[in-house]
Amino acid sequence: MRKTMKSISLMAATMAAVGFGATAPALAEGSDAHSYQADLSELNDSGASGTAWLTLDGDQLTVKMDTKGLLEGSPHAQHIHIGGKGKCPDPNMKGSGENGAIQVSDAMDDYGMIGTSLTTKGGTGPDNGLDVANFPTGDGHYERTIKVSDDVASSLKDGKAVVVVHGVDHNGSGKYDGDTKSDLDPSLPSEATDPAACGAVTVSQMSDMPQGGVETGDGTTAGIEDAGLLAAGGALVTAGVVGAVVSRRRSARAQK
Repeated sequence: MRKTMKSISLMAATMAAVGFGATAPALAEGSDAHSYQADLSELNDSGASGTAWLTLDGDQLTVKMDTKGLLEGSPHAQHIHIGGKGKCPDPNMKGSGENGAIQVSDAMDDYGMIGTSLTTKGGTGPDNGLDVANFPTGDGHYERTIKVSDDVASSLKDGKAVVVVHGVDHNGSGKYDGDTKSDLDPSLPSEATDPAACGAVTVSQMSDMPQGGVETGDGTTAGIEDAGLLAAGGALVTAGVVGAVVSRRRSARAQK
């Protein structure tokens, strides 16, 4: 039976740094590194959850993340979003997807656009937002140290960054399918891009990251009906998101 949909999304484009309210990030071990944490809660009744630990040292960001409840065998795009309010959408909000599912554009005001793509290898910029071959599959562990932009680093320090994991099996078919199309790319099913879990990044209460036993996902494309289309869709993320933002803002103005 199809799960009731409630929440969210994706996006791309580098955001200009803004003056955020200052927080006091905890000092990580050594140098000027600071550590942060994001507790991931489900969106769209996905059943997904997890925890991300992040350490920022200059422009080098080490991310470790454990997830569970995600669609097994299917790739899950995951990102650090910036430029929004630095929070996750209300999981009970009514989105623009089928049966009120939250799609990518629905949560932009809350968590903003893609600042960093948490791929297992290759590029990590906004343009890699749907680099399906390089995202983890299903549940598991993720770890990677990457270089981040000044905007992402500032957003982490200022408490305006959000970790989002995408990919929801709304109809319980065991794969990404369905008639509803992604609001980023109509060639993709919305299940492939709808947000599954979200967590605002906060100052970590831990002095150090968890050690050992952390592996990256294998990034296979198993579980996707047409991996080629989904991969091609990654190149359209930026344009799609920009269009969605414009449309959303125009709609908001029309309602005033």
